[in-house]
Amino acid sequence: MKVYVAYKTTNEPWGGGNQFIRFLTDNLNKVNLLSDLKSSDLVLFNSHQHPDEILNIKKTYPEKKFVHRIDGPMRLYNSMNDNRDQLVYQLNDIIADGTIFQSKYSLEANISLGLSNKKPHCIIHNESDSSIFFPKKITPKKNKIISTSWSSNQKKGFSTYKYLDNHLDFKNLEYVFAGNSPIEFKNIKNLGALTSVEISQELRSSSLYITASENDPCSNSLIEALSTHTPVLALDSGGHPELVLESGEIYKSQESLIDLISYMLKNLSDYKFPQTKNSINQYISFFDKILNE
Repeated sequence: MKVYVAYKTTNEPWGGGNQFIRFLTDNLNKVNLLSDLKSSDLVLFNSHQHPDEILNIKKTYPEKKFVHRIDGPMRLYNSMNDNRDQLVYQLNDIIADGTIFQSKYSLEANISLGLSNKKPHCIIHNESDSSIFFPKKITPKKNKIISTSWSSNQKKGFSTYKYLDNHLDFKNLEYVFAGNSPIEFKNIKNLGALTSVEISQELRSSSLYITASENDPCSNSLIEALSTHTPVLALDSGGHPELVLESGEIYKSQESLIDLISYMLKNLSDYKFPQTKNSINQYISFFDKILNE
């Protein structure tokens, strides 16, 4: 089996999709499954990315198998006028032999918005690079909270971070934000966009990770925090509940946050971090299934 990944990754700080596909590509290369297009048996393409290229590959190599990694629905974390979901659904109908969803939430939400679910499919959560995002050795002595977001989209939780900036008691508490923020903080320290190595260091020095993103299918930022064994406080939205489980708490309203933060900081040792599932092996197994059907 040889796989061509039809996605152009970058080593610069970028979004979660780029981070995971770069990790996937590197690992396929390590086990000698990655190839150029001409030599490949199977093509992996991502969401709405590079549609003209994907269509051209299908026309040129109709005998190859195609697997589609689906995101979103993007309408739910951008706006209902976002037409990229419809492009995703059309590409899935026309091109894909199989579909990979990043979470159960993403599968069900996309179907509810019009995706046909007649193709073989599976759910595979994203995974972080364990050589970068590895567990902390000791619990940090000081109370430090961290939130991260590459995107500055308001639905990434910025109204909640602003609420916390205004209502938390910062006398014995440090709070940092890493990424791109559309708002200015008074008390939260904005570190700006960091590299993966820098983010991992910040996570391991933190007591608690908070994410308030809405309708996020499978947040790479959240997975990175869990990989460093940092307890998580996450909004009850999107794929968050599927990921957090015993490793943190889920909240429903901003008003409950202050008490939950206080409770979690006093009980950090109560949270458990199960062994990470190997998403690379899951991808390879699904590729093998599609090639043999």
